[in-house]
Amino acid sequence: MMKRRICLVAHNIRSLWNVGSFFRTADAFAVEKIYLTGYTGTPPRTEISKVSLGADEWLAWEHAENPTTVLQALKADGWTIAALELTQGAVDIAAYAPPDKLCLVLGHEVTGVSDELISLCDVALQIPMLGKKESLNVAVAAGIALHRLRTA
Repeated sequence: MMKRRICLVAHNIRSLWNVGSFFRTADAFAVEKIYLTGYTGTPPRTEISKVSLGADEWLAWEHAENPTTVLQALKADGWTIAALELTQGAVDIAAYAPPDKLCLVLGHEVTGVSDELISLCDVALQIPMLGKKESLNVAVAAGIALHRLRTA
C-alpha cells in the first residue's frame, strides 16, 4: 500500500516559534517538505531550532515569496491542495478522506488563509471548535490536522 505523501505550505507566519513547531510536528508525521512563503521566517534562526529540536536541519524545506507559484506547481504535479481554515463550505477534517498526495496550507496567525489562496485550493478543512473561541494557535491546529491526515 502506498504511503500518503504530505507537504505543508506555511504562508505569512509571524512567529518563529510557530515555524519551529511546524518543523518538529512535520517530522513527527513524516511530512516530506515544508514550503515557507511570504514573510514566514526561515532557518537558520535560534528561535526556530530551539522549538524544532533540530528538525529544521534535516526536514526538506524551501522559501518562496509567492505561495501562488508553489501551489500551482504542486497542483500541476498532482497534489490536492487543502487549506486549514474556518470558512464557508469548509469540510470537517474528521469526515475528510485524504488523497495520496496532499498539501496542507496554513495561514497567518490572526487573519488565517486569505480568500485568494483559498480560491487556489481544492478543499478547505476545518477543525470543529466546541468552546467559545473560534480558532486555535496555528501550530496546534497544524498538529491536530497532520495527525488526522496521517492516520486517516
